Amino acid sequence: MKLIYGISDNPGFKKTLIFAFQQMISIMAATLLVPMIITGVGLTMDLSAALLGAGLGTLVYIFCTKRKSPVFLGSSFTFLGAMSAAATQNYGYWGLIIGVAFAGLVYIVLAIITKFIGSGWVNKLLPAVVIGPVVTIIGLGLSPTATDWIMHNGGTAESYSLLSIVCGLITFFTIVLTSTKGNKTFKLIPFIVGIGAGYVFTLILTAIGYIAKVDSLKIVNFQPFIDAFGTITFSSFLRIPDFTFLMAIKTQGQYPLDAAAIGNLALLFAPIGVVELAQHIADHKNLSTIVEKDLIKDPGLTRTLLGDGLGSIVGAFFGGCANTTYGESIGCVAITKNASVISIMTAGIGCIVLAFFTPFVAVINTIPKCVMGGACIAMYGFIAVSGLQMLKKVDLGDNRNLFVVASILVCGIGGLAFNFGKNEITGGAAFSITAVAAALIVGLITNAIVGKRPETEEDEESGMVIVEEYQSDEQTTATQENN
Repeated sequence: MKLIYGISDNPGFKKTLIFAFQQMISIMAATLLVPMIITGVGLTMDLSAALLGAGLGTLVYIFCTKRKSPVFLGSSFTFLGAMSAAATQNYGYWGLIIGVAFAGLVYIVLAIITKFIGSGWVNKLLPAVVIGPVVTIIGLGLSPTATDWIMHNGGTAESYSLLSIVCGLITFFTIVLTSTKGNKTFKLIPFIVGIGAGYVFTLILTAIGYIAKVDSLKIVNFQPFIDAFGTITFSSFLRIPDFTFLMAIKTQGQYPLDAAAIGNLALLFAPIGVVELAQHIADHKNLSTIVEKDLIKDPGLTRTLLGDGLGSIVGAFFGGCANTTYGESIGCVAITKNASVISIMTAGIGCIVLAFFTPFVAVINTIPKCVMGGACIAMYGFIAVSGLQMLKKVDLGDNRNLFVVASILVCGIGGLAFNFGKNEITGGAAFSITAVAAALIVGLITNAIVGKRPETEEDEESGMVIVEEYQSDEQTTATQENN
């Protein structure tokens, strides 16, 4: 893929601010949704604190990867089950911080192991025939969120609305037109244009709804503005977020933690660190195809794992949520062709600064979910398609390849999960291996059963066949001659 701005490029101050804002709005809805869900099951979590935690986590990741990996870290949905269990079992805020620290420690241990044994095992264990469909199911696995937001605007099944769908599709089509038909400047900011157009359209409909007293037209929820400015105070404009560690100190003793509780937190959270490894590698393989550089080798899996682990710990300490590399951010890089790490860094700093700025958080929270869903069609779709791109050199006419790809796609899209034990309080599983990881496990076993074939051997020799797919014909010819 031909990038407009590469990893080390500096677009300039004004452009960087615009690109950073685009990254921020692309990750904002999902990043703030996680603390909202946890608030609904027990613990009150500050959205601004989660936003700041994501920004700090991203800066930690960028530092650990030596500014060579352009991706934003946001609140991880994979940890929702463990976080909900910790909340319902009255482990409190310290429980969230300690739990995520266990998962982060797993990442750090894996980073140390990789430091000594190298990362060559990744390409051997995860050839294109395996990692391609895994990346695809990551995108497709996220797609129900996009369609649900479009159909229900973040509400329940009873809130289905054709008008909401229209708003989402207007957002999506605006992004498509901006990205394909716009001038050079607009092609770099399609999400700002698309989400802005969708938001303005829903504001117009909402205004008509209030004037005509038609509830179905009232798509925008102004409650965040009411909460912030119902009574004008200094905090209506600037406010120090309720950081998780401060809440933990304030509630000291309210949620006692003994050795048994800490052990249970380790059992709840540590396995998720192992499960997340699959998505971590898939995300970085996917990003590698976009930036045409093997990030598993440089900055290296050791650094990306370390950055992800420490970024999660920092994020939980301030915002209560574990962080992870965001598909929305990767999709934004792919569509805009802007891989500038400076833009990602600025987005992280922006999240930190704006977390103290109450009006900004209020505005973001008023953007309808149907509008964000329209943007997510593009972002999640690009993730899925990039996985399919990795299969270009895989011969699917060979049943050995076909069975591997088929097993991963069906298990992943079908939602196969491995559940162990029972949580007596929540009624759910004590520990669950999610669909992406479960599909990867099935795919790896299938790949081992069918044995080696030319495609796998080529992956091992090249170390990164997927990058070659995006090189020009001349570059490919030159590479083959050198080999």
